[in-house]
Amino acid sequence: MSAIAGLIKIEELRKRILFTVAMLAIYRLGVHVPTPGVDGAALKQVFESMQGTIFGFFNLFSGGALERFSVFALGIMPYISSSIIFQLLTVVVPYFAELQKEGEQGRKKITQYTRYGAVLLSIIQGTGIATQLQNYQNPAVVLNPGTSFVLMTVITLTAGTLFLMWIGEQMSERGIGNGTSVLIYAGIAARIPSGIGSAFSLYRSGELSFFKIIIILAIIMVTFFAIIFVERGARRIPIQYAKRVIGRKVYGGQNTFLPLKVNVSGVIPPIFASSLLMFPATFAAFSHVQWLQKVTQQLTPGAMLYEIAFVSLIIFFAYFYTAVVFKTDDVAENLKKNGGFIPGIRPGDATAQYIDYVLGRITLGGAVYIAMICVLPTIFTQALKVPFYFGGTSVLILVGVALDTVAQIETFLLTRNYEGFMKHTRLKGRTAYT
Repeated sequence: MSAIAGLIKIEELRKRILFTVAMLAIYRLGVHVPTPGVDGAALKQVFESMQGTIFGFFNLFSGGALERFSVFALGIMPYISSSIIFQLLTVVVPYFAELQKEGEQGRKKITQYTRYGAVLLSIIQGTGIATQLQNYQNPAVVLNPGTSFVLMTVITLTAGTLFLMWIGEQMSERGIGNGTSVLIYAGIAARIPSGIGSAFSLYRSGELSFFKIIIILAIIMVTFFAIIFVERGARRIPIQYAKRVIGRKVYGGQNTFLPLKVNVSGVIPPIFASSLLMFPATFAAFSHVQWLQKVTQQLTPGAMLYEIAFVSLIIFFAYFYTAVVFKTDDVAENLKKNGGFIPGIRPGDATAQYIDYVLGRITLGGAVYIAMICVLPTIFTQALKVPFYFGGTSVLILVGVALDTVAQIETFLLTRNYEGFMKHTRLKGRTAYT
């Protein structure tokens, strides 16, 4: 109760939490607003047969919006995909690299391009889904198929994605946590009750034994423990500051450390990888080319090709996103300006190279950890024929986003010197290293 009282006492934090809750309520309300022109009962039958496919995985990320074909059916994924594209362009294309170096104005320009890209991807994915739905004739999903249905669907779904994009940005600015990640978190968390209900129904019907339920719980608990253990882990690089005499006072001379998290990129790699793997299914909806359909079938969670591509993309984005968010040159320059140095390492370029070397080794371990968390639970449960409705990717996102949000709450409490919440709870975020 003292922890809750601490949250209520800080007005700014209280407003941010209430704003986040209000935005999530609007999001969940929009999930139940259907897109016109679709037979809901027929669509439900179609999605019951697609639970193991990439569309079923997409439906999980959208919080069930796709199976209802609501105005939020595309979710926030087009915006995430656009973000991936433009972050890659900042490395490859000199124009975008220069924009990124321009500071706040350059970042605003890249954000604007990202929004335009999200609109384009929403149009492409909306057209693909609308075209695919028209192909289902038994049962018939679309009431009045044709160009008008496709056009109306594309406009509706694109508007829904843009609205979610706006909600995510508002939550990041005026709420708690990263808005985009929190929306994905809410979509996955909303599926938990139905997953529990499905497991209970299978148990009552005899299809799921008590032993298998224990296996599911054991996998979940081990996965949770592994995620929390690694996410809070960090490599501490010792830092020493030289003594400086300013007037009659002596500054510096203390020893501290530079914490490098094992998983700097957080939940971004699996989100980015999942987003990219959804593209083949979208393009396959436009065509009936046999080889493309076969490739799409192989890009289904649990298939060998999907798991190999998923792991490869996770490792790539772990290194890529770490390089984007952690600038070793800037860290080395800041240490040099403030009189700090790593014992045995020369300041400047040598320090940057050393930090980059250590960070590269840590990132490899973090990337392998993320890949194992995302893939192994699915492989184990499929080998044992045990239903695991969310998978390692979903669990990683749930725990990772929760830890990031708690860390941001801790920051608000610590900056206002409120220790009541910190003393009476064991809950710590990803930044709590000490």
